[in-house]
Amino acid sequence: MADTTDATAGEALRAAFLEGMSRAAASVSVVTTDGAAGRAGVTVSAMTSISADGAAPTMLTCLNASSSALPLVLENKCFCINVLRTGQTEISDVFSSRLPAPGGDKFNAVAHEVMATGAPRLSDALVSFDCRLISAERIGTHHICIGEVAEVITAHEGEPLLYGLRKYLRPEAH
Repeated sequence: MADTTDATAGEALRAAFLEGMSRAAASVSVVTTDGAAGRAGVTVSAMTSISADGAAPTMLTCLNASSSALPLVLENKCFCINVLRTGQTEISDVFSSRLPAPGGDKFNAVAHEVMATGAPRLSDALVSFDCRLISAERIGTHHICIGEVAEVITAHEGEPLLYGLRKYLRPEAH
């Protein structure tokens, strides 16, 4: 009987966690990689800075262990975090596989260029952080990938595309 109660409590906690996290708005990014293992990209909402200090700034992103992009990031040892801007929901949807990739290749949906690490930068991203992978650890269903920033390219204007309450959000001007 305890196993059923524990399972039910665990399911309730998971549901409460997911509902709570839906209320935490986050910027929408596409993490890309390219190298000997191949090219890939995936939409994420879990990315953040770690530190601006040290030998180079550092960032982290979380990639689902079942993502086809993860093994390529791990083998290529590089990734670029491309923060999307408002109006780029279609790019987000293509890289999250909600929409089909044009011609079967997600990169056909967007102009891109190669960064110093070899990872593609989405040309019209609000900001792109080109990173060398320095650490990766699996926690539950995801890998935490930590990168040393090699280059940052920032757009001159724009607002971040946000995701919260299980939908895209726009920042409000005040």
